[in-house]
Amino acid sequence: MYDYRKMTPEERQQVLKERRARGFPLHSPPHFHGIGGHYLITAACYEHRHIFEHTEDLSYLADELLNALKTAAIQPQVWVFLPNHYHFLAHVEEIGIISETLRLAHSRIATHVNGRHHQRGRKVWYRFNDRLIRNEQHYLATINYIHHNPVKHGYVDDADAWAWSSIHNYVETQGEHWLAQTWKEYPILDYGKGWD
Repeated sequence: MYDYRKMTPEERQQVLKERRARGFPLHSPPHFHGIGGHYLITAACYEHRHIFEHTEDLSYLADELLNALKTAAIQPQVWVFLPNHYHFLAHVEEIGIISETLRLAHSRIATHVNGRHHQRGRKVWYRFNDRLIRNEQHYLATINYIHHNPVKHGYVDDADAWAWSSIHNYVETQGEHWLAQTWKEYPILDYGKGWD
């Protein structure tokens, strides 16, 4: 989205031509229906604004979204919520289930937070991206990536210091040794570079 704004009119036309040729939506991420598996889901606030920078708003976002996923029988295995975006990892048989769930939840969340901020009508969300997880190594690196995200973006120095993360569940169920070993064996390196 942001690169597109910097392009010349000719470059924009070329990008649109390539997206048409591939059957992709012209101005949004493509979602490939009918392919089940584990997906990394990322949703960002419009223009990456820090709309959920207050703890009450961030807690509301996390609670509301996790409840919406649960209601739709989507169980995120890993998740993190930040002031301007979130990530979760879940298994689904059809990406359309996530798409519809997020559409409804994003609408409710936006209405609530805009009311709290006295900014009715403000655009809060910019769609969502999905990445199909390829194998176990990709899955484990994604766990590390999600849990490390608050550190990557400079919110905390240690991942377990961030309250809005599933890392606390992993400490309880898998243990700190498992997390440390997984971090060592499946480093994130430049995971997320260019899109997070």
